[in-house]
Amino acid sequence: MHQDPRATATAILPLVGGPANVVSAAHCVTRLRLGLADRSRVREAALRALPGVLGIVEDGTSYQIVLGPGVVGRVAEEFDTLLAPAGGAAELAARGAELRAANRRRNATPLKTGLRRVADVFVPLIPALIGCGILAGVGGLLANLGWLPGFTPALTVLSSAFMALIAVFVGHNTAKEFGGTPVLGGAVAAVVVYPGVAKVSAFGAALAPGQGGVLGALAAALLGTYVEKWCRARLPGTLDVLLTPTLTVLVPGLVTLYVLMYAAGAAATALGTAASWLLATTGAVAGLLLGGLFLPLVMLGLHQALIPLHATLIEQRGHTVLLPLLAMAGAGQVGAAAAVYVRLRHDTSLRTTIRSALPAGLLGIGEPLIYGVSLPLGRPFLTACVGGAAGGAFVGLFAMLGTEVGATAIGPSGWALFPLLAGGSGPAATAAVYAGGLLTGYVAGFAATYWFGRLEPDRPAAPPPP
Repeated sequence: MHQDPRATATAILPLVGGPANVVSAAHCVTRLRLGLADRSRVREAALRALPGVLGIVEDGTSYQIVLGPGVVGRVAEEFDTLLAPAGGAAELAARGAELRAANRRRNATPLKTGLRRVADVFVPLIPALIGCGILAGVGGLLANLGWLPGFTPALTVLSSAFMALIAVFVGHNTAKEFGGTPVLGGAVAAVVVYPGVAKVSAFGAALAPGQGGVLGALAAALLGTYVEKWCRARLPGTLDVLLTPTLTVLVPGLVTLYVLMYAAGAAATALGTAASWLLATTGAVAGLLLGGLFLPLVMLGLHQALIPLHATLIEQRGHTVLLPLLAMAGAGQVGAAAAVYVRLRHDTSLRTTIRSALPAGLLGIGEPLIYGVSLPLGRPFLTACVGGAAGGAFVGLFAMLGTEVGATAIGPSGWALFPLLAGGSGPAATAAVYAGGLLTGYVAGFAATYWFGRLEPDRPAAPPPP
């Protein structure tokens, strides 16, 4: 039975200290991210016990409640409605910005802060990437089968239009995240995809529309934000209205045309070449490392910093070859949780947690199992990484043998990734390799945890001495 979003939001609010304790509220694909004035006011045990709450994550900048994809957006909307009487959206946003800035100064390293801010540029784009990716997969399947030939061009248009203009959205979000005017960020980044750039030459060669892709758009909008801030700090109000937007488009736009598009294009090409070479020559080793190290990135909340790499590969090749390898980490986590469930037969509380979190884990949402099961137990977190490494090595090995597995979009994982799979060997072979990787991850994660997870099975109490 589906939980009512309004009921979920209403139940969460008092458990996090009420409206007065919430100074910011936002959400990503799976988590409701709250800025709290006083975290000691949170009743975490009751919060974890709420139906629909899959886990709790604290990363130093926000208090994150894992609700799952699809659900979190509706709950966040209701949560915002409940917060509105507590002072209005403007006041909430101002207090939230102040809290986030303070938390970041106290707890975040410059590297982690930078990675999270870049991730925040791309996270809002994930729903569109998923939708367009599924349409691309359906269109490709219909084309391969020769079905509905008059309809597949329409699917191609629908799935490709967003990717053709993704640079504009990246520019808009970059300016918004880094304190500029979003529409100016979009205007500067639009240079990257404008067909007229073919008439401009840089470094002795004509530019191509889209050259540099999302990396070029990110760099262009970031430069535009700094130019805009510089102008606004120095120009009087009468000139600011006219000159700031003009200089914000002109200066970064010229730098984008004559420097950034060429440089970002070279970087994007190098990334695609490196990914292909890596899988073709060292696929098993690369898969082992990527699958084995991804859970620690998820634990730290840094996995979203890989989104620009995925987006670049999708833009170049139509799919990212990294995501299926990284998805094997979730399979290792599921196998480890299953082993804990089997070994600790009499730990009713833990087994209940596993039963509630396992369906989400099978669909690639790993946080509930990480924070509710493997990480608190210690060693099972490491053995889950072993399972992920084994699954990644399996998929990487087949990439070396010529069966490359890619994903046409980012966001889903686990079983939910099947509709988004793509590869040069056909849908059946691609799905078979991915399924084999998941099975390998499950089995390896289970075996490593069962035998080496330092889990002490419950034993009946010894009879009292005579």
